Amino acid sequence: MKHFIFTLIALVMLSVSVGAVEPDEILKDAALEARARIISKDVRCVVCQNQSIDDSDSGIARKMRILVRDRITKGDTNQQVLDYLVSRYGDFVLLKPPVKAKTAALWFGPAIMLLLGLVGIIFYYRRRAKETAETTGAAPLSADEKSRLDALMKEEGSET
Repeated sequence: MKHFIFTLIALVMLSVSVGAVEPDEILKDAALEARARIISKDVRCVVCQNQSIDDSDSGIARKMRILVRDRITKGDTNQQVLDYLVSRYGDFVLLKPPVKAKTAALWFGPAIMLLLGLVGIIFYYRRRAKETAETTGAAPLSADEKSRLDALMKEEGSET
């Protein structure tokens, strides 16, 4: 029973590490295949967007994996393959796009939107508090009113 569970776990782990790469895509040279897998893990599937082409089952991801392997077998370096993909699909194809003017929205957009949201919430609650004070007509108590209120509170406290 232990051997069966161990084998099952090993098969599950093996299937996870393979990703979506199909057997006919795998290069015969293990070193080239390892390079292709490294590159594929850093390239975004343009259909799935949050998956690498190594993990995606989409048709375009398959074509991109084959393209990566073709470029590697033709002698391109890893950087040349990535540069080719960027020239074809833009910086968005990289799961970690470089920080530059064109990709600033990708890097800083979420933080800017969060800050704008927080500023909006602060302004909303400040304006709401001001409007509430104006509609209730509540003005701060004068010194005379405060002393009268204190006297009333003392009277109320002594009666109980």
